[in-house]
Amino acid sequence: MTALVLPNRRVEDWKYSDLRNAIDPAAVDAAPTALWRVSVSGAMEQNDFPEIMPYGRHGAMAEIAAAHAESGVFLRIGKGNEGAALLELTQGGHGRVLIVVEDGASLMLRELASVEGFANLAFDIVLARNATLSHVREAAGQGEIVRVFDYSVRVAQGSAYRAHFADFGAKLSRTELHIALEGEGAQAHLSGVSVLAEGGHADVTTRIAHAVGNTQSNQLFKIIAGGKSRGVYQGKISVAEGANGSDSRQTAKGLLLGDRAEIDLKPELEILADDVKCAHGAAIGDLDSESLFYLRSRGVPEAEARALLMRAFLEDAVAEISNDDIRAAVWTRVEAALQELSA
Repeated sequence: MTALVLPNRRVEDWKYSDLRNAIDPAAVDAAPTALWRVSVSGAMEQNDFPEIMPYGRHGAMAEIAAAHAESGVFLRIGKGNEGAALLELTQGGHGRVLIVVEDGASLMLRELASVEGFANLAFDIVLARNATLSHVREAAGQGEIVRVFDYSVRVAQGSAYRAHFADFGAKLSRTELHIALEGEGAQAHLSGVSVLAEGGHADVTTRIAHAVGNTQSNQLFKIIAGGKSRGVYQGKISVAEGANGSDSRQTAKGLLLGDRAEIDLKPELEILADDVKCAHGAAIGDLDSESLFYLRSRGVPEAEARALLMRAFLEDAVAEISNDDIRAAVWTRVEAALQELSA
């Protein structure tokens, strides 16, 4: 039997997240099928998992998930309908999820991931014409978790995918997104925060393809790393030949709180069209000493002052979450993580 080969630092896309060093391949091979608790409301439907899946681009670990998972979750919302769904992972392992939002429909999707052990999940998301999906994923921080979540998202004409990924670290946490903007007017708006304490690792790797013209994408990711932790953002924008009118922005910023922490930011652009607007930016720094001094001089204790500045750093990324209740829940997790860093 051929031994399972896991992605490692010799693979360019995985140079900052050596999965082979984080988990034994035998444990990956023996992992069970993942399980979820699913709650739906509105016109949302939960169906039996189909034998034939839509074709989308994925990474190497998604192929392993597809080969090992014996079942999965299939959610569909019909034409012109509105719905909401909560996906809560209750058992790790290999899993597949298919979400279809049909013409003119809209879905609010909240995803929770806090199980122990190993999880390797492959998501296929299909947005038909003029559909909208608002997606928030919260990944709780725990020391010995190894999780790899791979999302393939196909966005048709006039549709919008809006997603926020809040990650609080693990032994290794990897979020990989492959997004194809396939019709004019298609949009992808991504944001996320990672707040990492001692030993935490969070990697967000995005690949957005502007397959046709007059499409738009925006990305805003913020990372705070303290202790001996590591935060990673890799983002590649590809604009196909003839995809004129494409508009893309990607911004990634990191805040380092100690000499042992590490943040790696790697934005990329591949442009094969002429009439486009594309830009990227990346910056890493420390807390502003003058702002910290100002707060201390007004009687704010140092730990509280540091937490206030870190919250302000993350503010615009968390503000991208449109749902008030979910945004408040994310802030609760963020503030708990910031208190740990400020202690």
